[in-house]
Amino acid sequence: MIRLGTSGFSYDDWVGTVYPKELPRWQWLPYYATLFDTVELNVTYYRHADRKTASGWVQRTPDSFLFSVKAHGSLTHERQDPEVADFRESLAPLVGSGRLACVLAQFPHSFHATPENIDYLTVLRDHLEGFPVVVEFRDAGWLEAGTFDRLRQLQFGFCSVDEPRLKGLMPPVTQVTGPLAYVRFHGRNSAKWWEHENAWERYDYTYRDDELLEWVPRIRALDGQAPLTLVYANNHYRGQSVDALKALSRLLSGA
Repeated sequence: MIRLGTSGFSYDDWVGTVYPKELPRWQWLPYYATLFDTVELNVTYYRHADRKTASGWVQRTPDSFLFSVKAHGSLTHERQDPEVADFRESLAPLVGSGRLACVLAQFPHSFHATPENIDYLTVLRDHLEGFPVVVEFRDAGWLEAGTFDRLRQLQFGFCSVDEPRLKGLMPPVTQVTGPLAYVRFHGRNSAKWWEHENAWERYDYTYRDDELLEWVPRIRALDGQAPLTLVYANNHYRGQSVDALKALSRLLSGA
C-alpha cells in the first residue's frame, strides 16, 4: 500500500493555490483530507500538542486517514534531557484512535555516524518504545551496511530522501529496515539549501516529471517489500508539494 501526503498542511501561502480563499482556517485539514489520505505533522517537532488539538486532528479527518509525526526536537537535536513523557502523552489521541502511522526522527546534518550517536539510536528506541519509528539521517556518512543492520535490530525504518546532490547530503538510497517504508521529497534547490534568509527558501522547488519518474521504480520496489509505504513531499512553498504528488500519483498509475 502506497500513501501520498505532504509535510505539513497549515501554510498561509497555500491560500489561493491549494485552499480556496474563502475557506476558514479550521477547515484546512478537512479540505486537505479530500486530497490525500495521510499527512506528516511538523508541529510536533516544535511543541507538544494538547489532547484537544490532537483529538481535533482525528475528528476532522476520515477514519482511514493516517498521521506521521516528527519527533520533538529534544529527542533528535538537543538529545539532553529529552521531553519524552510530554511527547508520548501528546500522541495519545492518535495512538488511541489507531491513526498514528509512525514517528519520524529527523536528525540534523551535524548528527554524524560516531560511536556515541550510534549508541544514541538504542536510547531513542527506549524513549519511543511501542511506537513505529522511522529515522532520517542528513549526513551521508551513515550510508554503510552497519547502519542498516542496526536499524533492523532496533526495528527502525529508514527514511529515503530526494534532495540536492550536494557533497555530504544523503543520495537517493532506498532500504526497508522496519515495519514500513518511508520517502521524503525535499526538492533540489541546491542554491538555497545552505544559503537562505528564510527557511522556506530551501524547499522552494518545482519537480519536473522526469525527476519524479526516477522514483517510480524505487517506490514500487519499496511497496513490494513493505506492507505500507509512506511518501511525503516537503517542497511546500506555495503548494508545490501538492502539485508534485499529483504528478507522482499519475506516474505511479502508469498514466
